Amino acid sequence: MNFEFSDEQNLLRDQARGFLDDNCSPAVVRGVLDGQEAWASGLWKKIVEMGWTATVIPEEFGGLGLTHLELVVIAEELGRCAAPVPFSSSVYLATEAILAAGSQAQKEHWLPKLAAGEVIGCLGYAEAAGQTTAKSLQAKVTGGKLTGHKTVVADAQIAQLMVVAAASDSGDGASLYLVQLDDPGVVIDEVITLDPTRPHAGVTFNGANAELLGGEGHGWTQLEALLDRAAVLLAWEQLGGSEACLEMAKNYAMGRYAFGRAIASYQAIKHKLADMYVKNTLARSNAYFGAWALSTDAAELPLAAATARVGSTQAYYFSSKENIQTHGGMGYTWEFDCQFYYRRSKLLAVNIGSETLWQEKLLRAAERANAA
Repeated sequence: MNFEFSDEQNLLRDQARGFLDDNCSPAVVRGVLDGQEAWASGLWKKIVEMGWTATVIPEEFGGLGLTHLELVVIAEELGRCAAPVPFSSSVYLATEAILAAGSQAQKEHWLPKLAAGEVIGCLGYAEAAGQTTAKSLQAKVTGGKLTGHKTVVADAQIAQLMVVAAASDSGDGASLYLVQLDDPGVVIDEVITLDPTRPHAGVTFNGANAELLGGEGHGWTQLEALLDRAAVLLAWEQLGGSEACLEMAKNYAMGRYAFGRAIASYQAIKHKLADMYVKNTLARSNAYFGAWALSTDAAELPLAAATARVGSTQAYYFSSKENIQTHGGMGYTWEFDCQFYYRRSKLLAVNIGSETLWQEKLLRAAERANAA
């Protein structure tokens, strides 16, 4: 497979990087981390004005009508600066869910608002520690009213709309539902995580109004497909963060002197940087495979998504850890920016299921591919 981005997509990358260099500096991330604001709402407004939230939404619904190749380019650049915004929750998850499963009326109502940033969306499906399955779901809809609890939902405090997986009204499997978070039957409680720049919350539903999204009883199949698509986009975001770690470590090593020599000249540091480069290069190859499968709706998407997700998760954690090690004792301090990426790497590693879960998905997808 010979895959490369077009000249227009590479131009988009350059423009996105320049925009984020100007508007998402480390000072913006640190302001959220220090608690000066809950999230970078000013940056989010500018991202909306750039049209990024409307990237893959069709023009008939107020979007730009571009492809997922443009979206992965944006995802990588957002990851490169560890942007403290709800882009993944609203764009990779909520928007994608409505695009894939929404009725015409639901698309006409919600997609223009998501495109314009008037509504921020999120996804709630996990209910307890460990793997959530269709049979383990305790949240249930009866007569259009949702009861139950979702744990550790990304961006729930700042979202207005949630896509929720719950047991079907008819008792025939799981379904997806749309729930407005200002409903009086919704209670949101903050959950403290390793990365305060991406807020999380537990969400309890006490008879909240729930609108069916897609076919009743088909929710788990729809959710699996949604997570595969989101896994590719998150893989590119993770890859951007991992590349930023390598660049940060390299620049520090070339400028930091010990015993009269730049520490980059020492073999131990060279090996660290080389190992980071190798893992990032492998992750990028897998991410290309995922981008191709996502943009073409290829049958290989489950395999490509799991491959990309596992590769980028491993690369990001390794690079964020080695970046700290390259900086030495100062890398552990609050004043240095290494922590932004280490925190984000750990958070994204479990954002839509753990690495172990995606390794299991990869094995199953590979077995199906071999059997075909």
